[in-house]
Amino acid sequence: MAGTVFPYEIRMAYQGEWEEAMALAWKTFLEFEADDYSPEGIRSFEDFITDSTLRRMFIMGAYQMFVALDGARMAGMITVRGNSHISLLFVDKEYHRKGIGRALMQDLCRYLRTELNIRRVTVNAAPFGIGFYHKIGFTDLEPEQMSSGIRYTPMEMVLK
Repeated sequence: MAGTVFPYEIRMAYQGEWEEAMALAWKTFLEFEADDYSPEGIRSFEDFITDSTLRRMFIMGAYQMFVALDGARMAGMITVRGNSHISLLFVDKEYHRKGIGRALMQDLCRYLRTELNIRRVTVNAAPFGIGFYHKIGFTDLEPEQMSSGIRYTPMEMVLK
């Protein structure tokens, strides 16, 4: 696709976009992840994305979020906590396989590297996302684990 212009805007999220981003995360989780989780895991995920403390951290700038926009429509979102751990990465079903997840990761990693001097990023990859994370350079740290009904594989990537 040489010469193709990437048609989506990637930028840091505005405070007013929190609800839309969490709604996108929930909708996409239900479509692609929920079948891999127990009822406890589904409740744990919902509790996480509706936690008022997390939203306050976002408002205070302690929990960064980048969004991908197709005009005014949110096509994807990614968050990072502790300046180096990918917490949420979701792309709307309609926008899968269009480079949005990769672009969100690239912009977030560029920000972490240049603005915060972070050299290593981690993620607890959900079963559906493992192939994506391997494809963009993450390696497994440990075998799949489970906590509060959430299945995940701890992974990391060294930023260059």
